[in-house]
Amino acid sequence: MNVIVAITGASGAIYARQVIELLLASPEVEHIALIKSSHAADVIAAEGVALPRDGRIEEYRNDDMWSSVASGSARWDAMIVVPASMGSVARIASGVSRTLIERAADVMLKERRRLVLVVREAPYSLIHLRNMTSVTEAGAIVVPASPAFYFGAESIEELCLRLSERIAELAGVSIEHPHWGEE
Repeated sequence: MNVIVAITGASGAIYARQVIELLLASPEVEHIALIKSSHAADVIAAEGVALPRDGRIEEYRNDDMWSSVASGSARWDAMIVVPASMGSVARIASGVSRTLIERAADVMLKERRRLVLVVREAPYSLIHLRNMTSVTEAGAIVVPASPAFYFGAESIEELCLRLSERIAELAGVSIEHPHWGEE
């Protein structure tokens, strides 16, 4: 499985790190394309997050519209935008493809492949809700970065990990983790 991971300038870089770690730990994932928006590096640094490095991760510039990530004929199985800023969601919902993140998301939708958008904003405006409705109607899966508290997490890391596991699962990757009602 080949997965695109895009990181935008929204807060929540811990989710990006954890999702990448989960993808790297999965025998199903062969290759990861990593794309960061112009503000993602600033947020990652401000939040003190270090992204994993691995030979299966290939980083693409967000202005590289000639990369395979921009083409529907390339075999990318899923894309996760984590975290997804509301500006990115709006441009994806509108079909605007001025950056590689936006173009890759557009390709996922037009090719009917999995697109998971992990939105990180609160509260939602009516515009946000309409954009999330539009991308959902187009086939994307919208996941609010809202962790579940019923698993008894003992740290922020563990609390976020449960959501990161769900994100990877929604992208089509098998993840072994506790589910509701299981011990």
